[in-house]
Amino acid sequence: MAKDTEKLIRQLSLISYLMAERRPVTALEIRRDVEGYSGMNEDAFARRFYADRAELDSLGIQLTVDKPIDAGGEQETYSLRPENFHLPAIQFTDSELAALHTALSLLDGEFAYAEPLRLALQQISWGRPSPLEAPEQRGLALGITASAGGHELSQRLAKVETAIFRQKTITFDYFTMERGDVAPRKVDPYHLLFQGGQFYLVGRSHERDAIRVFRLSRMRGKVAYATKAEHDFKRPTDFDPREFAGRAEWQFGQPVGTAEVWVSERIAWQVERHFGRFGEIRHEADGAVVLSTAYANSRQVASFVLGLREHARVLSPPELAGEVAERVERLAENHDGGPELAAPVPPRDTDDEPAAEAPSGANRRETSIRPERFARLVTLASILIDAGRRGVLLQEEEVRERLQVSAQELQEDLNVLNVVSFGGGTYVLYAELHPDGTIEVDPEPYADNFARPARLLPVEAKALVAAIDLIGGHLPSGDLISARDKVVAALGEDPREQLHIVSATADDSEIARLVSQAIADQHLVRIVYFKSVDEQSERTIEPYALMNGREGWYVAAFDPAKDDVRHFRLDRIKTAEVTDTRFERRPEVDPAADVEGWPRTGEVEASRAARVWVSPDRARWASEERRVAQELSDGAVIVELRYKGTDFLVREILKEAGDAAVLEPVDAREAVREAVMRLRDGAAV
Repeated sequence: MAKDTEKLIRQLSLISYLMAERRPVTALEIRRDVEGYSGMNEDAFARRFYADRAELDSLGIQLTVDKPIDAGGEQETYSLRPENFHLPAIQFTDSELAALHTALSLLDGEFAYAEPLRLALQQISWGRPSPLEAPEQRGLALGITASAGGHELSQRLAKVETAIFRQKTITFDYFTMERGDVAPRKVDPYHLLFQGGQFYLVGRSHERDAIRVFRLSRMRGKVAYATKAEHDFKRPTDFDPREFAGRAEWQFGQPVGTAEVWVSERIAWQVERHFGRFGEIRHEADGAVVLSTAYANSRQVASFVLGLREHARVLSPPELAGEVAERVERLAENHDGGPELAAPVPPRDTDDEPAAEAPSGANRRETSIRPERFARLVTLASILIDAGRRGVLLQEEEVRERLQVSAQELQEDLNVLNVVSFGGGTYVLYAELHPDGTIEVDPEPYADNFARPARLLPVEAKALVAAIDLIGGHLPSGDLISARDKVVAALGEDPREQLHIVSATADDSEIARLVSQAIADQHLVRIVYFKSVDEQSERTIEPYALMNGREGWYVAAFDPAKDDVRHFRLDRIKTAEVTDTRFERRPEVDPAADVEGWPRTGEVEASRAARVWVSPDRARWASEERRVAQELSDGAVIVELRYKGTDFLVREILKEAGDAAVLEPVDAREAVREAVMRLRDGAAV
């Protein structure tokens, strides 16, 4: 029998024994009566029992240890309080359970934590109709679903997740974008972030003896444990993951100063709503605002300011304002005769290169995080005991579907549970899988201890809250938000401390709730919408669904004025008002038709493609995000950037802050040049 299987039988039997005894017991009694310990000598028992207690504690199952008052020969005693094993009852409403089902149905197969999420939902809906069988809600589609993105990345994520849980130091090779080289890293992994469609690891770098952030897609080769020890480190008590999750792009790294950015009255509302959290806002008499924000990367501040065109400028410090001005001049030079192109690099022979990983979402059934088998066994035990108590036969296929396991895994799990013992030759249950595909269960009286839901293990709790956070307040009536509050209250802590889902844009929850309710009620919505900083319009739309993508959340709607489906970014909706007018859903409108396209890739289908030169300093970043059409001998690249509207292309080039230039088409190049001239004029005022 494999060591892991022996350990699981031992730990489950220990829990069964302590719950059945309902009294403090000594180590001698445990060694004598609990399955798996009886054959050990005293030293082996002491090691195994200590390790099992530590692992159960890390799973949230804490044994109570009573020490003798004096040294009069009495032994320590151990017990397991019911509240330390069972999950407190959570009183969900029917709509909350339906919302939780929506979360799973949207994420299943594309969420890295889909399997522990499934187990978590099984546990929290105990005694109620399972949300796994509830009707699916309409009105929501996901382009970004927190998939790891490809087999190799999935393996890395699973290894990192396990290392965080087991407090194991890991080693890997890492591609550093700033230097463009690969070097070995040794890291104590503390925390995972999911932001902008990517997973990031936050941990202590041994090479720097400091906290660093590593993007999983930039890891190379395998992730390995640094030692064979059971644990390698303790996460510092003063480590705060929110410090890393609540930063703007210009705040990654050590702060070097505070920038003051003036923003015109026209878009002051947007900057205050979406970037005010990264600093302080000062209101001017003319309706403009000044954003004061700490920064670590001056180029990223320049990118932010230039992306707002003449509606923003840096007031201080002088050196930052000077850098932005220099970058405007570089933009002007690059679109007025420049840039000077180096010789092209001959194409490489790619015949022998390995195939690229499939993009995120290519395999809709891919999952990467397998829950601890302990969690699966506890959940399966509860399913079996419930059926045995009711005297019904279970169908193998239904059980496999509920737990997402293979026939072999189910049989192995049944074999394990059939030997879990209360002690003294009394087993928890006996389950037999018949040739006709039915499972017959004979539970023991004390099996009632497993007939209630167990506490959510860390990975289950993490999966549940991460799924809720990924969807956020984008369902009617805030059902997921209220469900989240109840889950956190029952757990006694917020699992966001282990995995943080960072929204692509700032708080649009009020707009989202208003629009989602209008979708459910089929009411027209009147919006004031900023297509760009220079183009504002008022629309009355038929809202069909909310959908996320790489740049944030959108409402997919039919626009009667355009007689077509349009997608409006929530962060660009200045105001929204639900009218009293109802509309009939148009059967020909499929609001989620595009969910596999531009929401995932960022590339809108269009008839035009721009050839864009990217400087050697930024070529590595461009190569990671764009299709490279040509490499140049000085390290620069020419990328292909597909665009539908020239305004979008101009904004993307301005945000590159002088490190990119449109080569063709000519009209797009001229549009960038004109935008730069307006920037110059605004700076001179």
